[in-house]
Amino acid sequence: MKNSKIYLPVLFAVILVAGILLGKALNNNPHNRYAHLYQSTDKLGKILDYIETRYVDTVSRSKLEESAIPAMLEELDPHSIYIPAKEMKRVSEDLRGNFEGIGVVFNHQTDTAIIISVITGGPSDKVGVLPGDRIMMVDDSLIAGQSIPSNNVVGMLKGKKGTKVKVSLERKSVPDLIEVEIVRDKIPLYSVDVSYMVDEEIGYIKINRFAETTFKEFVEGVEKLREYHLKKLIIDLRGNTGGVMLAATNIADQFLDAGKMIVYTQGKASPKQDIYSTARGICKDLDVVILQDEFSASASEILAGAIQDNDRGAIIGRRSFGKGLVQEPYPLSDGSVIRLTIARYYTPTGRSIQKPYSDDKNEYYNDLMKRYQHGEFSEVDSIQFADSLKFITPDGNIVYGGGGIMPDVFVPFDTTGYSKYYAETVQKGVLYNFAFQYVDNHRDELNKYNNAESINEYLESIRIFEKFADFAEENGIPKTTKGFKHSKHLVNTQLKANIARNVIDNEGFYPIIQEVDTTLKIAIKYMKEKS
Repeated sequence: MKNSKIYLPVLFAVILVAGILLGKALNNNPHNRYAHLYQSTDKLGKILDYIETRYVDTVSRSKLEESAIPAMLEELDPHSIYIPAKEMKRVSEDLRGNFEGIGVVFNHQTDTAIIISVITGGPSDKVGVLPGDRIMMVDDSLIAGQSIPSNNVVGMLKGKKGTKVKVSLERKSVPDLIEVEIVRDKIPLYSVDVSYMVDEEIGYIKINRFAETTFKEFVEGVEKLREYHLKKLIIDLRGNTGGVMLAATNIADQFLDAGKMIVYTQGKASPKQDIYSTARGICKDLDVVILQDEFSASASEILAGAIQDNDRGAIIGRRSFGKGLVQEPYPLSDGSVIRLTIARYYTPTGRSIQKPYSDDKNEYYNDLMKRYQHGEFSEVDSIQFADSLKFITPDGNIVYGGGGIMPDVFVPFDTTGYSKYYAETVQKGVLYNFAFQYVDNHRDELNKYNNAESINEYLESIRIFEKFADFAEENGIPKTTKGFKHSKHLVNTQLKANIARNVIDNEGFYPIIQEVDTTLKIAIKYMKEKS
């Protein structure tokens, strides 16, 4: 008995070790066709193992996984998504606010890539590349006349910082090709389109998305406008679908006194996290208005909700999209990522802005179309909220949850100037093509003007609309098309704005397009009357 007490534990240990070694041997044995069946303990893993080892034909396990993962996430909310490794680089660039390349914007509507603008201080600017230059060759590959897709050309020009690319350019004033060697570098992707003064006191800043660089760009825009005696600020978030939440909360912080709630998040496995304002706001002395529409979502709604719930400023436009879910990225071994919804975010009054969703994802995706058909884009009375969704701000104002931020001042979708003539000039690309070609053919003359006002005056002096009307007629849109006179002001303004954009970028476009921007004009009027 004494010996058995000593040897039995030893025997069990030996058997256990032998079992482990045998299991490893079976799994590592290339002749064991069932070895993979012991590697997965979960149901999905076992199914993949069975298919890989027993299916009649050879299949790719990775391809099966790529199909299965999106299908699983489809059973969750509409914003939990799978991003394949090949798409992650582009997504990361958008969020980081930069990419690595040569620093040009080009148009590729014809069979030749024509450079529209060169980023100041960028790699191409340093070697003398100019707007209007034609890209003929990249390294030893002929680009011009080859009908190469724009994405392929972009892929040839982009590359790791410090690498070199040889580009051959055709310039109208130079008889021979110009060959330049460009050293690629980090190129900023700006999320603030423009910042300018609309009058002596009111400034305007357009934010197209929220990236890691957005807050810095916003502060730089405010500082620039302060040089012109900025007193009131319009922040345009129309069409801004969101991005980095921290950028939105940092901007909200600039307008609030210390200790004010900006937003909080909470989920099943994510404890409540409150984000409060600090004492470092640089915009606390400014009146503020936010413009939004049905495409403003996520981080845009966080900023709008913080301003509205703290009674800090007015929201003008139409009801926002209604995305109040927080995603967290979980990287996988092959470089792909799952963005999984882990919490909901709530505005300072406790509103969840997430619009309802069900198992039928199509119903969720078609929500904007249903809003349009219901008349929500044209009549504020078509929007009804249940009393259970009512919340009260500190100043006693009523706000609603349950699906987007409802504006304080509703602006219906503007169809002023719309007609068959206008629709055809836009849909057929005639308006944009004329603007691009005109700049390309008259660049020397247009380069004399360095601001939107001077470009606008020059284009009016040469009767640019009459030139365009002749061009449109040559391209199948005669002046007898219904709505020619009715749409003249709208077409003429968009025409001048696009020409100015091709000359001095967004600094030219936005101050001119303002003339037909009803929502912006209402915001300007609101701010003037408020004072």
